[in-house]
Formats: sequence, structure tokens, C-alpha cells
Amino acid sequence: MRYGYARVSTIGQDLQAQINVLKAEGCDKIYAEKWTGTKSERPEFQTLLNTVQTGDTIVVTKLDRFARSAGDAIQIIRSLFDRGIKVHILNMGIIENTPTGKLIFTIMSGFAEFERDMIVERTQEGKAIAKQRPDFREGRPNKYGKQQIDHALKLLDAHSYKQVEEMTGISKSTLIRAKKKRAMTE
Repeated sequence: MRYGYARVSTIGQDLQAQINVLKAEGCDKIYAEKWTGTKSERPEFQTLLNTVQTGDTIVVTKLDRFARSAGDAIQIIRSLFDRGIKVHILNMGIIENTPTGKLIFTIMSGFAEFERDMIVERTQEGKAIAKQRPDFREGRPNKYGKQQIDHALKLLDAHSYKQVEEMTGISKSTLIRAKKKRAMTE
């Protein structure tokens, strides 16, 4: 039997592209989850590992969907090989249970981990540079500017929260937070 495994790291990401590729590869059953790859206790992945039997094949689109690090990937692959389970990583090919297959997989796992580490390092460097700017503010930018919030708060003098929300599009919870913030600074 061919089992597919699809994973994305955050809730906002979409699994459908991976699922479509796995279906096209002829997977009989697909396990999918939105779970960070940095954690080893991925529930669907654990269910998959407990389900597969000798002669089955696990299919994933890319190596980084499969394991957290090169060491982790090698350990999982060895365990699967010991159980007679094949692994097909679509952007690498079928991982053979031969000395050459294991060598190629080990090298590719190392490159995948290196690439991930470099992305993290570049992100941290960019963040450190950005923090040096005097106007740096971490997190998502505000949806509404100061003038928009001030205008909405003035409207609250004569209108209800619901009416102001309908007029400005600014939610009641945002208005309440802005009102509390203003009261604390006065």
C-alpha cells in the first residue's frame, strides 16, 4: 500500500497542493497535518508510522516535510528500512535500502538541514538589522492609523460601538483597546 504524508508548518499555510501531488502519485491513503516540523510529536505522522507494514511505501513531496533534521531523517529511514518499508521522497526519488541509497540520502538530508539553518540565520540577521532602525516595531503592522482610531473614538461620543463599527469598519474590540490605551496615557 502507498501512504502519503503532507505537512505544513502553520495554520495559514495550505495543504492542498501537497495532497494533490500525493493523489497524483497514486497514494491509497494520505495523512495530513498542520504542525511545525521542529516538534517530533506530530500526531498524524506518528499514526502513519504505526500504520505502515512490511512492503508498504511512504510518499512525501519533499524531505523537509518528513523530518526535522538530517539526524532525525536518518533515524526514521533506518527504522522504516528495518521494518521493510520503502520511502519515496518526490523531489529526491525512491530511497533505496542499499549502501549507495543510504549515502545519497544522508548527503541530501545534510543539505536540507543546512538550507533550513541558513534560512533561519538570514531571518535572524535581517531582524537584527531591522531592530537597529529607530522606527522598528515588531509584529504585524496596525490595520488602522492614529487618525482613523482618533476619528472613531470621537464618533463614540455620539454613537454606539456597533454604529461606529458599521461606519468605520473598526471592530468593537479594537475600539475598546484604543479607548483603554488613551485613558492610560491621559
